[in-house]
Formats: sequence, C-alpha cells, structure tokens
Amino acid sequence: MLYPKYDVIVVGAGHAGCEAAYSAAKMGAKVLLATMNLQTIAQMSCNPAMGGVAKGQILREIDALGGMSGIVTDKTMIQFRMLNRSKGPAMWSPRAQSDRMRFSETWRLALEQSPNVDFWQEMITGLVVKDGRVCGVKTAIGIEFETKAVILTNGTFLNGVIHIGDKQFGGGRMGESAAIGITADLVNLGFEAGRMKTGTPPRVDARTLNFEAMQIQHGDEDGGKFSFSDETQPLQKQRPCHITYTNSEVHDILKTGFERSPLFNGTIQGTGPRYCPSIEDKINRFSERNRHQIFVEPEGWETVEIYVNGFSSSLPEDVQYKALRKIEGFEKAKMFRPGYAIEYDYFPPTQLKPTLETRLVENLFFAGQINGTTGYEEAASQGLMAGINAFNKINEKAPFILGRSEAYIGVLIDDLIHKGTNEPYRMFTSRAEHRILLRQDNADIRLTEKGYQLGLAEEWRWKKLQEKQAQITELTKYIQKLSIAPEEVNEGLKALNSAPISQKLKAYKLMKRPELSIEDFKTFHTKQHEYLQKYDKLVREQVEILIKYDSYIQKEEKLAQKFNNLENIKIRDSVDFSQLKALSNEAREKLTKLRPTTLGQASRISGVSPADISVLMVYLDNVRK
Repeated sequence: MLYPKYDVIVVGAGHAGCEAAYSAAKMGAKVLLATMNLQTIAQMSCNPAMGGVAKGQILREIDALGGMSGIVTDKTMIQFRMLNRSKGPAMWSPRAQSDRMRFSETWRLALEQSPNVDFWQEMITGLVVKDGRVCGVKTAIGIEFETKAVILTNGTFLNGVIHIGDKQFGGGRMGESAAIGITADLVNLGFEAGRMKTGTPPRVDARTLNFEAMQIQHGDEDGGKFSFSDETQPLQKQRPCHITYTNSEVHDILKTGFERSPLFNGTIQGTGPRYCPSIEDKINRFSERNRHQIFVEPEGWETVEIYVNGFSSSLPEDVQYKALRKIEGFEKAKMFRPGYAIEYDYFPPTQLKPTLETRLVENLFFAGQINGTTGYEEAASQGLMAGINAFNKINEKAPFILGRSEAYIGVLIDDLIHKGTNEPYRMFTSRAEHRILLRQDNADIRLTEKGYQLGLAEEWRWKKLQEKQAQITELTKYIQKLSIAPEEVNEGLKALNSAPISQKLKAYKLMKRPELSIEDFKTFHTKQHEYLQKYDKLVREQVEILIKYDSYIQKEEKLAQKFNNLENIKIRDSVDFSQLKALSNEAREKLTKLRPTTLGQASRISGVSPADISVLMVYLDNVRK
C-alpha cells in the first residue's frame, strides 16, 4: 500500500486543526494533518494576540485538559495583561500579545515532535463516504487517503473570496488560494451551507510611526502566563503596545470610498462579526462619534510590522492609505498591505452532535470557522474537542462532552449546536450563566482530572494539581482559624482606608472586606508574612477568591445542580416528537431537527418553551414507568 491508512485525518492546519491533530495523536491515534501550505501552520491570520475577555478562560481550559495552545502562547508572547482586574474574578481575562512568526513555528515544531502525526501539503477537494460513514479524503491530484474519521477545520478557505474595494479575487487568506470542492461534496450529501464574512486591518511599518504622539500601553508588571504547567515561565521583559484615535478628518476620507465599498454596495453577501465591525461600518453605524480607538500592536519581538487593531477595512486601498495618514502618529505611515474582507462558506452548527460529529455522516467532525465561529480560541477549543471525540468514537469509547457549568468550552459548543448562529459567533463572559464557577484561575481544578482520565493531561499535571488543592485547603483552614488582634492590623487598615477593629476577629471575616487582599495580610506582621510566603501566589489568590466569594459560589453551585438535573434526564433516539401533539408546532419542528439527547439540551433550543419542556418531562416520566 503506497499511502498508509489513518485513524484520523485533519483537514486544515489553523488553530482548530492543530489542536485536533495534537489531541488525537496524543491519545494514541495515527493522524494525518493535511494543509495547503506547511509554512502557514497555526498562522495568526488576523490579530497577533491570544486570550482576552472569555477567550482567555477558554485558553486556560484548553491547557487544563492537556491541549497545546496555552504552552505555545506562553513560549511566544511579547506582552501579558490580565483584563478586567477592576471587576470581580469571574471577569478577569488573561490576554497575550504574540510573536506571529514564532507562534506558527512553535506550533509546527510541537506537532513534528509527535510520532503519531504525519503531514501532507495539498488541497483536499472531497470526501469518500460509504454507507453514511466517511472513510477517506480526496486530494487535488487524485490521491485518496483512507481513514476511520475526518475532522474538517477549513477556516476561511472554503470558496473564500477576498474583497478590497471593487476588487474581488479568490483566496482563503491574502496570498493563499481558496479551497474548492468540499462544499459541493457536503451539499450533495445533504448538508445546509451558508456564507459569512470577516476582515482584517492594514499592516504598517513601525519605522514610519510617531509613537511619541500615542498613549503607551505596557503589560502587567508582575507578568503572567496561560499554562498551568512548569514548562513555561512568565515574561521577564515585554514589548509595549500603543493607543491612538481616529478623528473626523479620518472619517470624512473613509466616507469618500463608501460608493466603492463591497460592504455597502451589496457585493458582500455574507454576515460579518457584530462585535468586531470594520472601520467603515463603525463610522456609518455610530455617526455621532467623532473618534474611535486604535490599538497599535507589534507583530513580534524584532519585526517592524504593526497590526492596526480597530481599523479593519475592505475599502479601496488608496482610501485606506489616505485615511491612515490622518491618524495621530500615522502622518508618515507606510503600508505593508491594505486591509481586506473575506467571504467564505460555513455550515450551520445545528447539524452537529454535542461531540461535533455531524448528524448526517458518521465519523465526520467539524471544528472552527466552518461552524460559524470567529476567533483563534473558539476554534482551538473545538479542535481539541473534535480530536478527543474522534479518537473516542473510533475506539468505541464514551463521548466526551463538557456541560455549561463545567467550562466555557461547554457553553460554546452547546450554544452552537442548539441555538445555531447566523453571524460569526464570539464568546463573551455574558454567554455563561455560571461564570462565577468558570473563572480563569480555577480551570485546572475544573478540568485537569478529566484531561488526565482521557490520556491528554500527563500524570505529573494531575499530581501537581493535587498538591495545589492540598495547599489551598491547608491555607484556607489556617485563615479560618486565625484570630487577629486590633493592634496587629489597625495601622494597616487605616492605610487602606478600611475601618479599624475593636476586638479580636477571625482573619477570614476580615478578608471578606472588598478593599483587603490576602497580600495585605502579609504586611500586618512578620509571622503571617512568613507563613503566607510559603504558598505560591496563585494558591494565595485562589484562597482569597474562595473566601471573599464563598456565598456567591455556593449559591451558583446549587443553581448549576438544579440545571444539571435536567441534563440527567435522557431523551431516547426513538422518541418521535412529531407525535407529541401537546407540544407547540415550533417545538416539534425544532426538536425533530436538532434531536437533543437530554431535557437540558431541549430546554436551550430557541423556540422550545417552558411549557414544551413540561410536556416532555411528563412524557419521559410516563415512558420510564
């Protein structure tokens, strides 16, 4: 046999494809990673950054399960910031500015070090499907690779079209061709397809910018990182970013290109991301605003290439260039390349099972932008879950599904398969109803044991977590028992504008004050400082959160358990919803189409009312009797 047969073939080597290949291979599958260009593995197609609001939580969850994105981010970041520190810990979100070239290289080297991963550089143009099950892929030059499972992670390449003003040409990224053939194959198999749009801003030469005219944005002084492992360390030095603003003159110049804008003249049919609009869309929708914030972000340690975050555009390149030069600090800017919009095919994710396997074709999985999502982190998490479930499926193991109270990844996938999306889906903390439980600081506590049981997280990770939990328990008990006298703390409390105490008080009660942190206790007297210093900073932070928010956490856990009870009520595949006349017409239609496997899943489907859930609950109860 000229070409080997694989357990799993992953099509596409973006963030979803890399995590899918890495996870399946790490669990023991023989994997082929097929991509049109091996030089652009894990390419950061848009902004050179990882993490951010809710996205940082996802990245920590990937790492806790044993994925690679957190480690790669740590090894290649040039700046780290914890966003939303002024808010509660449920909102804290780590973000890293990355070195684009090193990020891609580090991911490729990580995959090359896996003996279970093979590579193939060529366009995949179709699938081989027999008796409702995928069993291979076809390449542009006519090769057929056999496999037990396929994971499609095609990103923006499926019939991709790039728009710059009135110019349109095929492409999945600037300088790279679109992927053709797969969409037609899937549609012929019965899949529903749609079009979406995204965009990217111009890149400019840092040597031509006046950074003195901009506001500097440093990283966190104490650094930070994403991975819970000891393989990476916080940054010792960081590169700053900068902030500047558009102005009314910039807006007036941009408006001169509106007639040639594919966004406004109907050329672009796909739906764009609501929460990351192009600059022309912003000045059109928010015409009352005379300026918009621009983040000036370096693309690496040494390169002079700058990412102009906030200036995504598909306007003609001459209009972009003229407008850029009217931004403060950009008066002499030289452009490396203009911004552009890209349209591409996606497949509504309601056609998927909770494992990301398609309902129509067995052992075929979708992950990333093919499911209508946007963002590296959302894509990577889907790739990880698809890789895990593809391995489990072909080895007749139980599916791996995360609940909404277990992980942001669970919220993401549950939203996609039960609610669908008609615009690029982006994760926010507001989408998670149990976000006080799904903090970035406790992702390892929530998920590392699961990753270890899967064979993804190493044993040393599991042991390290057990040690951390033991330290958290030990320090929490110490603070609960510790009594503090007024003379020990009143001077310190005064310095913090906190009310003094008149008699001995338990330390944990004092720590519940919002203005006090566990680090403040270290300043009160030497004994406490020495004792607290024995524990890692992350352990101290975890204990502080557990004490301060104890009542909120307990309340949220009870609420999550109430919802989880619905998840435990299974719905058999044999249930014929069309025969349940007490259900509303819309509920019968949606339930028949989406086939939820639990009552909890059914309750989150748009159009299924609480009354419909009550009907289902009574029916299922009668069936069990």
